[in-house]
Amino acid sequence: MQNTRKISYTCGTSEVPLLGITIGDQFDETVAQFPDNEALVVHHQNIRWTYAQLKQQVDTCAKALINLGIKKGDRVGIWSPNRYEWTVIQFATAKIGAILVNINPAYRLTELEFALNQSGCTLLVTADQFKTSDYEAMILELAPELKNTVSGSLNSEKLPHLKTVITLASDSKNGMLAWSDFMDKALSVSTEELIELQAELSFDEPINIQYTSGTTGYPKGATLSHHNILNNAYFVTKTMNFSDKERLLIPVPLYHCFGMVMGNLGCMVHGATMIYPSEGFEPLKVLQAAEKEKATALYGVPSMFIAELEHPEFNNFDLKTLRTGIMGGSPCPIEVMKKVQSIMHMDEIQVAYGMTETSPVSTQTRIGAPLEKQVGTVGEIHPHLEIKIINPETGKVVSIGESGELCTRGYSVMIGYWNNDEQTANAIDKTNWMHTGDMATMDAEGYVKIVGRIKDMIIRGGENIYPREIEEFLFKHPKIIDVQVIGVPDKKLGEEIMAWIKLKNNEQGDAEEFKAFCKGKIAHFKIPRYYKFTDDFPMTVTGKIRKVEMRNISIKELGLETANDIKTA
Repeated sequence: MQNTRKISYTCGTSEVPLLGITIGDQFDETVAQFPDNEALVVHHQNIRWTYAQLKQQVDTCAKALINLGIKKGDRVGIWSPNRYEWTVIQFATAKIGAILVNINPAYRLTELEFALNQSGCTLLVTADQFKTSDYEAMILELAPELKNTVSGSLNSEKLPHLKTVITLASDSKNGMLAWSDFMDKALSVSTEELIELQAELSFDEPINIQYTSGTTGYPKGATLSHHNILNNAYFVTKTMNFSDKERLLIPVPLYHCFGMVMGNLGCMVHGATMIYPSEGFEPLKVLQAAEKEKATALYGVPSMFIAELEHPEFNNFDLKTLRTGIMGGSPCPIEVMKKVQSIMHMDEIQVAYGMTETSPVSTQTRIGAPLEKQVGTVGEIHPHLEIKIINPETGKVVSIGESGELCTRGYSVMIGYWNNDEQTANAIDKTNWMHTGDMATMDAEGYVKIVGRIKDMIIRGGENIYPREIEEFLFKHPKIIDVQVIGVPDKKLGEEIMAWIKLKNNEQGDAEEFKAFCKGKIAHFKIPRYYKFTDDFPMTVTGKIRKVEMRNISIKELGLETANDIKTA
């Protein structure tokens, strides 16, 4: 890679070739090479499997799916927190070419209905409950027909594509199939049939749909291939110097690229160990697992690392086995990174930047890079990818040091948004560049710094939130005549959500009323924390809302200047 540049363009050269293989075939190769390596450790389920044992579960699951009539290209939804079944389904669907649809465990009725119908899921695997979410009750509210249905023959008015629901509860009820009964269905399918089906797959075929919130108010299903996510997982972990001896703690959610791709696939491709400390993030469980399992690597968004560092029992744990990890998902406070490197012993921790649509990682810091590059940038271009930074109005590549929109091109760019050609064309241009919507700068050595966002996306604790989606929901409240949603700085989560609300004449309301209106209808992380009631919004002379000015006013009124001053990469 050249050392000096005049324009903000770089490409990732590498002597290591891309993997031209399906996920299922790579999995079988890893099992053959490291059959006795510990593959999966799940503390809350008392699971400790070698790769050979994991393969037995995966193959059984794949055969059971075949028995249910699931074919290549069919969509299989998974709605669950981190559990062993999530991982088994992930690899089993890959083996038969079914497309796994990741459904956020925090989704509520409206979001669940949209994801299942937009993707056309014929089968859903669901937990029974998690935190405040009663999944079973929500599914029955959307599909009451389940109660009077023989498993596999659902005919639902609201969910017309869905035919089968598999529950991770201990027993089957209300027309749902229990996991153990589902796995028993493998008995009537031969290993030879599975091998034949697996051999027919191509690595360029779609294997995964992940929903990202959309500026149109509806999520978009980023459709990813074997080639997209397997290679990205490989190069993320290769950049971290992973080997088959690595033991990775995965407290980030599996429904997201961070857990499923960088975590599960990143371990699998090297024969390393995946460790789930709990169903959802709990800082104490992470610290306990790090010591007990002698973890060498840990993933997390900045708010997770902050919670671990600030836990009252932090000093009671021996974390000396930790070496590396990834901090990503949202901008990282520089002081937090320094503490992670020192008192958590993760001197080789790295920052990664990307988006679901790019599988996800495009840039990553490197081991041995100068400290200011490690903590002040999102690193350098990944192998086999290209980056350019352009003037978003002219499309011209900007000079080094100038800010512009970051665009990326290469094997990692998604196939497209599922059944949404218009949004795909808006995101990927005719020369195959993915337009990220992020404003960035590049220095003469190719290091990238994210400096803002073209649009007003909010990143709260690693969750990408688009204000338009929340605004459209709040518009349904009978008292609201207009609403604008913005992000304001937060010390812990990076950003929090604020709603500026204009009420109809003679109407009155308070924050608690609108929080209650949102509760149970939209995901908890999308519910605004702050509210401002106003008669008008700051606007340009052409009538456009000035959200930057709204943010500045809100920071001052809420006293968030300190949070706003935190330096991030």
